[in-house]
Amino acid sequence: MLSELSGLSGLSRLSGSPRPTGPSQATDRLEATDEHRALELLARTPYGRASVSMRALPFVTVARHIVVDAPSAAASPASAPSSRVLLRLHGGFGYAQACDGSVVAYSADNLSGRQEGDEDVWTVQFVGMARLFTPSAAEIELFGRPPRTADGAPFDPEYLCIEPQFISLHHLEGVPARQFTHSP
Repeated sequence: MLSELSGLSGLSRLSGSPRPTGPSQATDRLEATDEHRALELLARTPYGRASVSMRALPFVTVARHIVVDAPSAAASPASAPSSRVLLRLHGGFGYAQACDGSVVAYSADNLSGRQEGDEDVWTVQFVGMARLFTPSAAEIELFGRPPRTADGAPFDPEYLCIEPQFISLHHLEGVPARQFTHSP
């Protein structure tokens, strides 16, 4: 895990807020690199949580995600990430329809995949506009096998596409992996 976070030492929050206008291209390059790092980490975990408001009430749902390059990506190292995050949700919940055209927050982390001795924790969050879309055959293959059921009903996949904006990455060091205990 430490190798995944190389170059992040001392980093507590990366802001994907709008780029400053002015002569500081070095600052722009640093922010773009940090945003790329956040998307690289996001790509290393398969599931996250989508948050949105439905009928004026907030809700959070689990989603399978993949990170792919945007079709018009001709990004240089100094530019902002040109990646899209594609989500697969169960259509029976109605969440994909609720998210379509809405601003969605998405978060993923490495909290559950750590082994004893791995004391580095990261979490990536971003906000972006979600749109329903039909994935290509290659994208469906990247998602892998879908679940068989969702709440006892056959899994019916629906897909959302989000172009991340306002990306942030939080990194904690020295967090022991949780030890599960069993009661007698």
